[in-house]
This record gives sequence, structure tokens and C-alpha cells, in this order.
Amino acid sequence: MIGGRTALDRAEVAAFTGAAYSTVNHWHRHRARFDFPESFQHDGREWFWLDDIKAFHTAHQAAKRAELTKVDRRGDSEDLIGSGAAARVLGYGSYRNLPDTLYDHPDRVEVLRDGRVRRLWFRRTVWAVADARTGRQSTGRTPGTTGARKPHPYADDPRLPVAIALLAEADRTGRDRRGLGVALAQQLGITQRTAQRLLATAHAATDTSAGQTA
Repeated sequence: MIGGRTALDRAEVAAFTGAAYSTVNHWHRHRARFDFPESFQHDGREWFWLDDIKAFHTAHQAAKRAELTKVDRRGDSEDLIGSGAAARVLGYGSYRNLPDTLYDHPDRVEVLRDGRVRRLWFRRTVWAVADARTGRQSTGRTPGTTGARKPHPYADDPRLPVAIALLAEADRTGRDRRGLGVALAQQLGITQRTAQRLLATAHAATDTSAGQTA
């Protein structure tokens, strides 16, 4: 509370809006384009008024809904489809437009002969992600929300054992861990950002196992 008003720092803005911290930085860097609120300084720190962030977020969400693509509702909800088909269901021209909430949480993963990974989703999962854009209730499953709460979004990821094995090999051979993100990204055909998140989860998992063994 500052002068009787609630203020948020950047991390709290990210938590309030549900956006990544980097997205908040992007909004602020291009605030004229996004009509993002100006920050202010207090006690040597940067703050944003909660009321201003609420107004921005409401307007931003409304603008996003107005630009939503038309969802293809045809087909069997239990069909397994690849990234290209998932993009077409969402009305996107390329799989590169798939949101992280979908791309990083496939229902199935197939490792191809050349080592690349093929991600597959049930059609109902893709529909659920589309419905979540507008807050519409869906009978489909939104990734990561079914069953017990996961301790980490990658805790049950089928790619996690690959990351754990890579860490174990690095520890066994004395390899520098700083290059593992690039190696894992190339091995699985994923972004380095996702690879680093998987490695962080793998590191936490191995630390927990070691503690339990001790």
C-alpha cells in the first residue's frame, strides 16, 4: 500500500495478469503500442498502480478476444492430431503460432527414428485450449488441470526422463551443465526456453530423490 492505494511490482503484475515476466517487460517497453500503464518510483523501486493494471488487463483481454481466430469444431474429440493439424483447428497458419499452454503439454509424444519428437494432442484438448481464450466452459480437458495438482508444469512431461538422463550423463562424465539446454533442445526439437525448464525440473527431481535415498 502506497498512500492508501495498492501498488504492484513487475513480478506481481505478471502474477496478476497471468502473463510471463518477459511479456510484462515487452508490454512496458512498447507501452505506447499496448497502452500499458506508466510505472513510478517509490523508495527506490518501480511500481504500478493496481487499478491501472486492472484497467489495462480488461482492455487487453477484450482486444485479444476480438482478434480470435475461428475454431474448427469438426472431427472426433478423441482423434490424436499433430502440431500442424492442431494449428489448423485453432485457425492458425503455422504450428509456430501454437500457444505454450498447448505446445509444451502434448497428450502423447512419439520419438521418431531420427531422434526428433512428434507431439500429439487429442482434438478435445485443442478445443479446450481454444475455449480457455474466452473463458468459455468446455467439456474438453485443459492441459495441466485434470487430477492432482502438479508440483511443476513439467512434472509429468514425457520428455522429463530424457532431461534427467542428460543430467545424469553430464554428472557422470564431468560435462559442463551450461551447454545442456542447447543439447536437450536439439535432441527433442524444442525451444531452449522449454529445454531449460525441463532441466530445472529434472534437477529438482534428482535432488529430491537423492534426499530421500539419504
